[in-house]
This record gives sequence, C-alpha cells and structure tokens, in this order.
Amino acid sequence: MRRSRAGLAAVTMTAAVGLVLAGCSQQSNQGTSSGNAAQPAVGFPETADLPAVPGKPGGTFRLGITEPTAIDPYNVQESEGSTVNKALFTGLVDAKPNGDVIPGVATKWTPNADCTQWTFDLKTGTTFSNGEPVDAAAFKRGWDRTSAKASASQVSYHLDEIAGYDQMQDGSATTLSGVDATDPKTLKVTLSKADCEFELRTMHPVASPVPTVAGAADNKTYNDMPIGNGPFKMDGPWQHEKGIKLVRNDTYGAGPKANLDAVEITITPSANGNQVETDGFNNGTFDWARMPTPVLTSERAANEPKNQWISKKTAGIDYLMTMDTTKPLDSADARKAISMAIDRNAIAQGVFQGSKAPATSLLPPSFTKAYVEGVCTACKFDPAAAKDLAAKAGLTPGTEVKFQFNTGGGHEEWTAAVKQQLETNLGLKVTYSGVPFKDMLTNQRQPGASGFYRSSWGADYPTPGNFIGPLLATSSIGAATPADVATGDNKGRYSNPQVDALLTKAASTTDEAARNDLYKQAEKISIGDDLGIIPMFIRQQFRLANTAKFGNVKMDFFENPTLAEITLK
Repeated sequence: MRRSRAGLAAVTMTAAVGLVLAGCSQQSNQGTSSGNAAQPAVGFPETADLPAVPGKPGGTFRLGITEPTAIDPYNVQESEGSTVNKALFTGLVDAKPNGDVIPGVATKWTPNADCTQWTFDLKTGTTFSNGEPVDAAAFKRGWDRTSAKASASQVSYHLDEIAGYDQMQDGSATTLSGVDATDPKTLKVTLSKADCEFELRTMHPVASPVPTVAGAADNKTYNDMPIGNGPFKMDGPWQHEKGIKLVRNDTYGAGPKANLDAVEITITPSANGNQVETDGFNNGTFDWARMPTPVLTSERAANEPKNQWISKKTAGIDYLMTMDTTKPLDSADARKAISMAIDRNAIAQGVFQGSKAPATSLLPPSFTKAYVEGVCTACKFDPAAAKDLAAKAGLTPGTEVKFQFNTGGGHEEWTAAVKQQLETNLGLKVTYSGVPFKDMLTNQRQPGASGFYRSSWGADYPTPGNFIGPLLATSSIGAATPADVATGDNKGRYSNPQVDALLTKAASTTDEAARNDLYKQAEKISIGDDLGIIPMFIRQQFRLANTAKFGNVKMDFFENPTLAEITLK
C-alpha cells in the first residue's frame, strides 16, 4: 500500500544483499531449499497494548506521512490518505483493532433472507462539522458522488454491488437506483447481486457521508479541505507536499469526543519518508513513526524497554504484483519460476533481520477461520524446480523482466535482494527501478505494463473476500478491454471464471463456515494453481509511539494510530 526509505549509507544495502546472496548461493548449489537452510523467520514478537489510562484532554499529536493521493472520500486509496480520512469521517460501521465490527453512524444493520437488500438504522441528531445533518441522504449523496462517471474514482468498485452502479459508471444515470434515503433515519440499499457481508464494505472511505457543500468530485476546495462527521476536522486546507492540520471536532456525535486538541501531520519526502519519521521521533518532532528496515533492530532495542515500541501482525500481505496478460509473465509456469527462485527466508533473516515471516498464502493468519498455510506451493524456495519451470515458460537466461518498487517506504534492500536472486538463480536480466508511489500506481494501470511490482495489501474491511476479490476477481480489473487502463486494484489483470464464480457464491452464502470454505477454494485456484500474484511476507507493522507524553496510543485495524482515543498524560 505504500512507502519507502533512503538516506542510509549505500554499504548498508550492499551488506544486507550480500548476506542474502551468500545464503542463497549455498542453498542453490544443493538445488533445494533444505540442507543448511537457516531456521525459518517468524517475525518479531508482537507487543501487548498498554493498559488504558485515565488521561486528560489536550495536546497536539504529531506524525508524518508521504503525500496522499486523496483525502476526499471519493478517491482515498492508500494508507496515507486513509490516515487522514478516518479521522475526518465516520461511516456506517467501524472495526476494533482485532477486526470485530462495531457501530459507526448505524445502530443496526439487517439483510433480507437472500442478502440482496440491506437496512441500516441511523443514529439521530449527528451532524457534520459545519452543522449539516448526517442522515440517510448524506450517505446517498456521498455514494452517488463517488459512483458518478465524471468522478473517475479508482476505488468506487467498493460500491459496485449496489443496484444502478453500472448505469452511474456509463453515465446513463445520475443517482444510484439501489439507495433509498426517503426516511432520514433509515438507509435502504438494494444490491444487484447478493452479498451477506455488504455491511463490511461500508467501512471503506468511499462509503462515507458527505454534506451538500461537497459538490461534485472535481470540487477542488472540498478535495483539499473535506468537511466530515468524524472526531476531527480540518484546520485549514491541505498544504500539498507540506502538511495537514486537524483539530478536535467538538460537535462529534457518532461516539465519544476526541481528547486531543489537534493532530499535526507533516508530509515527508517520498524518497525517504520512513527515515524522516524515525529521525523526527528521536529528535522530538514526531510522536508516532514508521521505520526503515535497517534500523528496526536498533530502534526496538532502544524503545521497547520504554514501552515506546509497537509490533503487530496485521490483516495484510506483502506481495509481488505480476502483469499476467503480457509477456514474459503471462503463464502460471513463468510466475511460479519467479516465485520459486526467491529465497524469502534468506531475505527475512538477512534484510529484515528476522522481523518478518515469509508468506505461504495470500490470506494472512489473522483470518484464522479461512487461513490455509502452504496453499502457495510455489512460495517454497526451490531453484532447481524454478529453472525447469522457467525453461518450460520460455524464461531463458538473458530474458528481460521489469521490476519496479515505490520509493519512500524502506523497500530498497529487499527488492534489490529479489533482483539479484533472480539474476543469480535464473540468469534473468532484471530491469529494476524505484519511483514515487503515485507514479508506480500509474505505471501498473497501463495496458502494456509488464514484469512485476512491489505491492502490499492491508484489509479495507475484515473479510477474506477483501483480499481475493479486489486483487484477483475479474471485476476488479476495471478495464472494459485489454487496451484500457486498469482502474481497479487487480492491476495485474488476473482472470479466472472459476474464481469469479466461487467469490459470487461466497458472497451469497449466509453461513460463515461454508463461506470460508468457498474462499479457501478460490485461493487454492488463484494462488495455489495459477499464482495470479506472488505472496512474499506476512504483513507485520512496527511503530514508535510517544507513550511518555500520551496515553492509549495503539495501532488500529487499519494500521493507523487510534487518534480518537489518545489522551494527554
């Protein structure tokens, strides 16, 4: 979903990659991943949340992010924008840090027998920070605005199950026919296909309510200074490439009011954002910080004894997005050759210092009822098998494969290790580049994109369907023809009718256990058989937190700080 790091001495990367390659060469000579292989990396231990403390209101909490794509709900698409948006808006439902669903503006949500109609009962008397009512019409307004063809939202597909969405997208309608806001206290939604987990979709920022002053999605004033119904509000417009300031919304009515007076967000350089955050925490500029990979061990040693280190395995996955319809990775054998030539454990130990664990599935272990360890059989390091598959797929030595990552998030070391492992184990010519996150997104969407890209996915809402659906469903490509730009999150353009059918059946299945079995089948085909994308590491997040000054500082389900709960000590 984002980020990077730079500014450390080049010898750091060279040493880390050299260590990884030394381990690989020893195993490659054996032609197998066994023998003298290192012990499997399992990731750093998770930290327990500190006990809640009765703090006091006040204080300004400071953190850094790189430049978001958007903070206006209609196009929020990565963690940077989500950090801001979640503070400004409250949707129908929300999630606890463990993924349990809790009320937002809705007090009750009920599907009909076949999950094609949903009714949301709304809290009364809540308002936007400008005083406008937050009622059923406000939600319909926001959903219509996002779905409109002219909005060109890259994340509107989260609403694509609502009746009338297709007509909004082709411009033949100006309102979603499936959303009834006649009663201000009740939002009724009719779907074009059954979804027994539809309420979870409404956690995404695109499902936020908006006031009348929002106007159309091209309203630059609202884009840069959204008026929301969340625990905080904007204190002046977004200063692009500089910062965003939030202040407490004292009219907030969907839950307890925030304690903090303000949140100051500094926009850090895309080239070395994580390092700037770490340095800022250590010099007292920031109260929350992400870290580049090379300093994780030292920062943990310095801050864990002070209870200022947070370590959590989250509902996410780090993966390689392969371009599945263009050569040279347009076959399962080619993708499996790439995957099996990568020694994830060596990278986890040598680059990540044991802080991350290799992934053997797309779904993370946090989805305990649907998780199947080892479903990705091609995630096992086996250079001999990789060579056989490469030969079968036409990936002969010297074949050029493009590999791109985003700068600003600490990805240089491990992606460099992947590049050199592929060159060493398969003899490929890997054309390797790092670009800002927004540029990488643009590049991935192009119809002629080839090779693979560094990617991560964090759950928008707590269901396995939010992984397999957005990343692997045909409907999530968002391109009418192969010549069109891909506007969905399945930018690798993987498509399998069997997977699509299983996802459709899962959505219409009311029984959770039966639904999870269908998700398992879909993952077996899309990852185990086709390897539509290449899982790399179980997503584990680390933060530095100023618990000396602030209480109740935690990481929420979306990997953001729990801004609405933080207190001044």
